[in-house]
Amino acid sequence: MLYEVLPMAVAVDLLIAVTVVPTPENEPATIEVANLSEKFPAKTFTVPDEGHVEIDNDDHHWTNYFKCGFRGAMELLRGEGWNGKSASLKVLAHGTIPTGSGLSSSAAFTCASALAVLIANGRKQIEKSELVNLAVVSERFVGVNSGGMDQTASVFGDKDSALYVSFVPELKAKQFSFPKSNPPLSFLIAQTYVTADKKTTAPIHYNLRVVETTLAAQVLAKKLNLGLLPNDNGPLGSSLSGLQKTYFTKQGGEVPGVVNQLETMVDVVKATLDKEEGYTKEEIADILETTPDALTEKYMTRFPVRAERFQLRGRALHVFGESLRVNKFAELMMNAPENASLSYLEAMGKLMIESQDSCRDFFDCSCPELDLLCDIAKKAGSVGSRLTGAGWGGCTVHLIPEDKVPQVEAALKEQYYKPKFPQVLESEDAWREAVVISKPGQATKKDVEDFFVKHGHGSIQEIKLMNGFGFIEYSSPADARDIVPNFARKSGVDVVFSEVSRNRDGSGIVEFETADDLRIAINKLDNYDFKGGRVSCTSDVGL
Repeated sequence: MLYEVLPMAVAVDLLIAVTVVPTPENEPATIEVANLSEKFPAKTFTVPDEGHVEIDNDDHHWTNYFKCGFRGAMELLRGEGWNGKSASLKVLAHGTIPTGSGLSSSAAFTCASALAVLIANGRKQIEKSELVNLAVVSERFVGVNSGGMDQTASVFGDKDSALYVSFVPELKAKQFSFPKSNPPLSFLIAQTYVTADKKTTAPIHYNLRVVETTLAAQVLAKKLNLGLLPNDNGPLGSSLSGLQKTYFTKQGGEVPGVVNQLETMVDVVKATLDKEEGYTKEEIADILETTPDALTEKYMTRFPVRAERFQLRGRALHVFGESLRVNKFAELMMNAPENASLSYLEAMGKLMIESQDSCRDFFDCSCPELDLLCDIAKKAGSVGSRLTGAGWGGCTVHLIPEDKVPQVEAALKEQYYKPKFPQVLESEDAWREAVVISKPGQATKKDVEDFFVKHGHGSIQEIKLMNGFGFIEYSSPADARDIVPNFARKSGVDVVFSEVSRNRDGSGIVEFETADDLRIAINKLDNYDFKGGRVSCTSDVGL
């Protein structure tokens, strides 16, 4: 679909220990993969000299995801001209991500596997975006038409931050913090214990949605006389994102902002895709002036799907509507007042609730257990609740004012876990596997002190936040030059300045690319008493 997404890191992990072992002369390399958990039996496989390991998609063994990462890593090395033989490896995996929970366990495992194989075979460095793209392609070897959000969150995710991820024209992930609020906000993640196995259900769920959204784009283009859609990075070569760009290009004149574009596309879908009951393969083929067999060959062969009717209208409404909600949510986060009120949190939560409604009604990726957890949490005090991950099981995420967290937890215990999964109430450890509470962090005075001890300091005069950009003012340009690159590396901020400029009074100014980049810096520095002088932040133009 290629639209922006907004994932958030959580405090779970997937760890891989790997060691290179000697390969006997004239014998193939062997890979031994084991897991600390007895639920996941060990497996050993050999590697042909060309490094192309076979993956049996009928055998749903957990090590298939390691094979995906291995195969992708070897193809990358071969493409770079590496002609060596794979090293023999012993691999031990351990993770705290519940499998099938919607928290990206397969993506994390594929990313970690690919990285381990690259390092073991001599590739010591890789760009994060390159690793993400490698992992996305690799996971498709197991028969899942993966998009990219899960892999991006696994690689770029950072503690207490959200990611605004865009895929066009290239992968970019921007970190930003949640606003300070009164009352403070918390996120609660609750597990349904319904396993969402993307691989085994892909033909009727995950992969089918990819086919339906692609066909929705093609049918809309045909009905709107837009001509051929451009080839893009969509899994099947075209996307609703490409359709949107083509539509507004053909309209001519000034292109509206992204929010207005998406609102228009929702109206276009409602007016154009009128079959709420869905379209048969024959009806779609007729619209596209092709045959059902040709349609199957082009869109349903590489990743087979099963469906009597293809729900083009609902899928397109969800995609455009969800992208609209992502943009509105990001705007709320980036333009939050200095101390956001409960009503501000409720505005954010309303978008989450609308998202869950769309997942249930238009994308059909919810399930009764997900719906029930969301309903219980909302009645107990959550201001926003939705599924997380691909859906059809897994986890829910809830935006909750901090003072309401205990009553939401109590309601979930009594109304969901006690009747359905009483074993999770037997110990605190079991409960914390079912429910995770995450509070967006703010930097402490010690964080700032540690930073300046490590990197030195400039004499900061003022932090200003302007409309669309921001800057920190230092006593001299040299101070700015010294501190900003180091600060940027530590906090992940992309600092953009054509030149560190010098004011008439001798001060120096560093410009940030966006206001949100500066907000990350402010979390580190705002109201910090530095050498007897308080670092302060001012805002302008309503930001």
